[in-house]
Amino acid sequence: MSIYTLLRRLHRDQRGAVSLETVLIIAAVALPILIFILKYGWPKIKNYFSGGMRDLENESDRIKQGG
Repeated sequence: MSIYTLLRRLHRDQRGAVSLETVLIIAAVALPILIFILKYGWPKIKNYFSGGMRDLENESDRIKQGG
């Protein structure tokens, strides 16, 4: 089997095309959402978890001191 014949068969093979198209569509939708979340939502998320960690540390210190 020559390389040309192999490449021609590979080019005509449609298996996986629907899967690839689906992945590309999902990526086209998810990427702008991800960018929006990282740009506008990340500071709020970061502050929320930072506040939770501060509360956890304060409570831990209070328990260590016996109170």
